[in-house]
Amino acid sequence: MNRLFIYILTLGVFLTATSELVVSGILYVIASDLHISIALAGQLITAYSLAFAIGTPILIFFTSRWERKKVLLLSLALFMLGCVDSFVYPHISFILVSRVLLGVSSGVYLVTAFGAAAKIVPFEKIGGAIGTIVLGFSSAMILGVPIGIAITGWLGWQAIFIILGLLSLGMAFIIYRFLPRMSGDIPASFRQQFKVLGSTVIVSLLVLTFFRESGNSVLLTYLTTFINDILHLNAAAISLLMLGYGILGALAARLGGSGADRWGTKRIIVLSLILHVAALILLPLFSSSIITECLLIAIVMFSMFMGGPALQAHFIQQAPGSSSLVLSLNTSMIHLGLAAGAGSGGMLISRTSTVLYNPWLAGIVVALGLGTAVLSFSLGKRRAPQIL
Repeated sequence: MNRLFIYILTLGVFLTATSELVVSGILYVIASDLHISIALAGQLITAYSLAFAIGTPILIFFTSRWERKKVLLLSLALFMLGCVDSFVYPHISFILVSRVLLGVSSGVYLVTAFGAAAKIVPFEKIGGAIGTIVLGFSSAMILGVPIGIAITGWLGWQAIFIILGLLSLGMAFIIYRFLPRMSGDIPASFRQQFKVLGSTVIVSLLVLTFFRESGNSVLLTYLTTFINDILHLNAAAISLLMLGYGILGALAARLGGSGADRWGTKRIIVLSLILHVAALILLPLFSSSIITECLLIAIVMFSMFMGGPALQAHFIQQAPGSSSLVLSLNTSMIHLGLAAGAGSGGMLISRTSTVLYNPWLAGIVVALGLGTAVLSFSLGKRRAPQIL
């Protein structure tokens, strides 16, 4: 029965993640329909990320004591409101407000889903549960985005959000009807909640997340450009390749979660970072071999998705008394890292006039994350402060 509950949470992540990822694929359509520039339309992505990064920890803090089902339903209600806003008011100002609502609600849902999973399954099975929930995000990449693009061509881009809103309404009913009641975090004051941030272990893990996601973004933001310019593959081949990478990522997330339960979160995190760095450093050296390059990118994708669930599970293990707060801060670091990586990757391309060297910059940044992980695990011998 616990597995069914985890799948219910995962389906919700699929819906919320689709609302985030699909916009990149239909940005030109939105810009054309609203009669705005691509640059202005791009701010829809920025608004979402900033709302996710800033709003999520705030709402998570104020709802940390609430029963988990209530928080999930609240986040879905905000999500539905954001979807309706996108559908009813087709103006850039209202769409920006919609993206803020969708960003905050998606962040709160994701963090609460992770926390709820930790309460549903036994402690030693947290990694596998987190890995399953991460599948919701990777499935949004594989299925949600292509379906969203198809719906745009058929019914228009606004139809995506009304469909997501209706599906999230159904999701809310399922959660209300079938998900068990789960307590929130242990009641604690603002000072006690944030006491966990005095832990060098937690802070170092947050820094690890920032370096890891920054390195990912340096490459992944410009991955299709890399494949096109360096490997000279056409659009059809790139689409097929990205689909394969998405499926590989989904499998890696599942393996990383179960592996964390079997061999420990630390081993999976370190192994994934070593593979990640090695593949990134080798990428520019084999630019003349399409097969080798595709395999190296596959290793990058595999290691990236494999390490994610283990890192989330490790956060929960280090601060179980304030897991919601810590996980929300971690999601904020993820989005800040993505923004920093995209910016620094773009600057490198401007300086070198090629995307060839982005993997080296990404490898250096992820290597900093590996060093931070080693430091954090050595400090972890002294347990992080917990809320009593």
